[in-house]
Amino acid sequence: IDPSTHLLGSSKKRVKIHPHTVTAKYATHPGDDGYDDAPSFEDFGSFLVETSDRKQLTETRRWPLTLFGSRDKDKDTAPKAQGSGKGVGEQLASFGEASVSASRLTWVGLLGAALAHGCLIVLTRLASERFSLGPLFLLLVRSVVQLLSVAVPLHRGENPFGPEGHRLRLLCYGIAYSLSLCCAYSSLTFVSPGNATTTWRLATTALSATLAFLLLEERLGLADGITIGAGLCGLGLLLLPTVDESNSDRPTDPVVFWRGAFGWSLSALAGLWMALALVGYRSLKERVGVGTALFTVSWTGCLLAPASLALLQEGWSWPTSATAWGLVLGLVTCSVAAFLGMTHALTRLHPALVSASQSLEIPIAMLLHLIVLPLVPTAPDVVGSVMVILSVGWLVAMKLLPSRGGGRRQREEYEEILDSPIK
Repeated sequence: IDPSTHLLGSSKKRVKIHPHTVTAKYATHPGDDGYDDAPSFEDFGSFLVETSDRKQLTETRRWPLTLFGSRDKDKDTAPKAQGSGKGVGEQLASFGEASVSASRLTWVGLLGAALAHGCLIVLTRLASERFSLGPLFLLLVRSVVQLLSVAVPLHRGENPFGPEGHRLRLLCYGIAYSLSLCCAYSSLTFVSPGNATTTWRLATTALSATLAFLLLEERLGLADGITIGAGLCGLGLLLLPTVDESNSDRPTDPVVFWRGAFGWSLSALAGLWMALALVGYRSLKERVGVGTALFTVSWTGCLLAPASLALLQEGWSWPTSATAWGLVLGLVTCSVAAFLGMTHALTRLHPALVSASQSLEIPIAMLLHLIVLPLVPTAPDVVGSVMVILSVGWLVAMKLLPSRGGGRRQREEYEEILDSPIK
């Protein structure tokens, strides 16, 4: 868009959106309709500045590309934009800075969800080791308690089973999410909680990036891809066998080997189902609220958790003390907080970024284990945890910290822009 043609007297511009380009056309006739001159952005980094009629977007592409607000806003903002004397690049940069400020709450929620996930890992292990509460039983209890979330869509006058025309997709989302939890919690019976959680998170992050590209045509920017790759390498270090396991000369028991292989497979399968669930909600974010999504996951979990209990023949063991019940309630609270933080972030961020940020649950759980349980981490565990922390920290810094200097560095990607009348 040529800045010299932007400040026409009383002209309006008509903007056409294409997955790769944004085209602006100016009309001087008073009766011409146009879209607003000052876009309303929610999560927007910036565009690559070019002086041409067709503006090539940066390498990251979101779907759908809805950039501008309503026509009513145009009446209020167009005169101000025409009289401001700023070029298009400066206007878009100012909106990018505003979106960075608005997205801070989203990232705070994501980091809070990672903290809740870390607490969830420790609480699940404590409930299993000290109170003999099976993981699938805990999943069933949290699903039953979370059924209370039906009050949210009912209070808003919404159908708790989703809007008409999207109920089948919402059902598939709930089944995928619940299957992921069932597979992840079942794997704790066969492999250690640390290995199961790490494999689950690694598979979720890698597969969500792939599925988002294949199903939603959403790609990651180069910087995001490198950062997520570093975090995945850190998770890989956490999965390295210990010295005792690698140097053992004893013959491997076939039963132990196949039990371990089955547990690892369940963890990887849990990552696949969770990646499908994240991408599925990403496609429904404009139609389904967070409360409706929580209720869907809860009632599908109430059906699938007992089926998993019967399949694996995991025994029932009810809490018998106030401490055990307090532990269960704390587990439910952490699960709800983690779900809300992740699901809200999916309305604004790429699924792989959401999953990668949750990798912080591994170092958080390790620190909590040092406080609660007498466990000393190995050198690969420490190095891998540091890599995960640095990768997530760098990712957050890229998204939130403003660029310095006279000529501002344009961001490599833009994020989802909502509330647009352009179809």
